[in-house]
Amino acid sequence: MLERRFATLDVFTDTPLAGNPLAVVLDAEGLTGEAMQAIAREFNLSETVFVLPPEESRHRARLRIFTPARELPFAGHPTVGTAVLLALRDRAERQAAALVDAAAFGLEEAIGTLACAVEAAEDGRSARARFKLPVLPTYFGEARAKDALAGVLGLKPAEIGFNRHQPSRHGAGPSFTFVPLASGEALTRARLDAGRFERMFPQGQADALYLYALDPEGVGHRYQARMFAPHLGVAEDPATGSAAAAFAGALMQFEPLGEGTHDVVIRQGVAMGRPSTIDLQLVISEGALRSVEIGGQAVVVSEGVLRVG
Repeated sequence: MLERRFATLDVFTDTPLAGNPLAVVLDAEGLTGEAMQAIAREFNLSETVFVLPPEESRHRARLRIFTPARELPFAGHPTVGTAVLLALRDRAERQAAALVDAAAFGLEEAIGTLACAVEAAEDGRSARARFKLPVLPTYFGEARAKDALAGVLGLKPAEIGFNRHQPSRHGAGPSFTFVPLASGEALTRARLDAGRFERMFPQGQADALYLYALDPEGVGHRYQARMFAPHLGVAEDPATGSAAAAFAGALMQFEPLGEGTHDVVIRQGVAMGRPSTIDLQLVISEGALRSVEIGGQAVVVSEGVLRVG
């Protein structure tokens, strides 16, 4: 039986016991996919990351990411959290007083290599990371009708949609059905009907549902969000970086964004008592989306050793 180091972090927050919890298993060489899936079920968090040597030596690591139910090609909060953890460990091993401002490396995931940059906080337990998507969001076609979505969420059809925003489907890896809601109150009140969810989506073709509304507490491009993915073993997620990345596609579809750089702030997890803040940046040139970056903070909560085969 081998000992394998692990750490847990809270991601998209600088406060322990807020944000989205993440488990990161280091020394994952030799673990089969089945073993990784079993460990992910044991942690029972929205995602667990397994760190492996990179396929290309110029990169920092290769990651495999599992929900309690399945492996994912990409996920945002595991990328941010793992980037923070590896940067902090690199600093500790070098016994450096602080991370250099330009701490940057590539993390290999099934979707491609993500270029990450990390800036450490003074406490040595937290940092801010950001990464650029290797692929741009894809439009996956029309979403289900408002009546069906309202029934699944315990809402009225009239509560779905605001301004130009209507239900849509986009993905940057995993696919999401984006459901704009007319008010923050409707967002808080929404409740997923698991039975209706299963009947709405054919077997193996379910989308996660990403609900969003304008954030009344901010100005500019600020949104509140919630995410439900029962088919992935995630009843509700406190912060979903991959959905935020795909949300760039919805913004391109419904917002009159002009040329240049656009910064978007998404608050998620408030209804769960785990407030999270995700930074999304879009760069538009000649009327087209050219790049998408996701950023946020993460803090190390615990470290330990797994004893598994």
